[in-house]
Amino acid sequence: MIGLVSYLLLFAFVGIIFLFATLVMGRLVRPNTPNAEKLAIYECGEPTVGSSWVQFDLRFYVVALLFVIFDVEVAFFFPWAAVFGHAHRIAQSRTTPEQRRELTQELLSGTTAPNAPAPTEAEVRAAHRLAVVAFFDILVFFGILLVGFAYLWKRGDLDWVRATAGHEVPDVEVPPPSLVEQGEAVSWAATSGGRTGY
Repeated sequence: MIGLVSYLLLFAFVGIIFLFATLVMGRLVRPNTPNAEKLAIYECGEPTVGSSWVQFDLRFYVVALLFVIFDVEVAFFFPWAAVFGHAHRIAQSRTTPEQRRELTQELLSGTTAPNAPAPTEAEVRAAHRLAVVAFFDILVFFGILLVGFAYLWKRGDLDWVRATAGHEVPDVEVPPPSLVEQGEAVSWAATSGGRTGY
């Protein structure tokens, strides 16, 4: 146990040393020539537009969170598949006693022992029951994932552009404006920068 802790502390220490060494070397080597253009605020290489206090678009957060949720849930399939595969192969009638012994040892301890006894008929039936229970268990788990996915799809959280989803503007015939109204509309567009409600 002490050896493991000392290894962890050694790796943490070396990692911290590498981190600070590269930061200090970068500070000493890089040129320091600030100017107005280099000190300008930018976001992702683009000039900023408007105030920084605007509401952040939550679509990025929602998509990332949904990915993490479903990615973690799918990761639970791998240990289940390993146990189910071993139990199913033990329960098959065409599996030889030697193969059953190896599979049982792998399932129970993760290693194979050459002198372990072959599983009894009761253990083979238990492996079959375990395989059946595991199969229906994963069906329930996968069903819950599908219900959650269908709920998110129905709600529209998977649509990237959902501002106009479900909102249809009725076609209304607008009479042409008079010359005075046209002049006001042109002057309004010129003073507002051509923005229409955004």
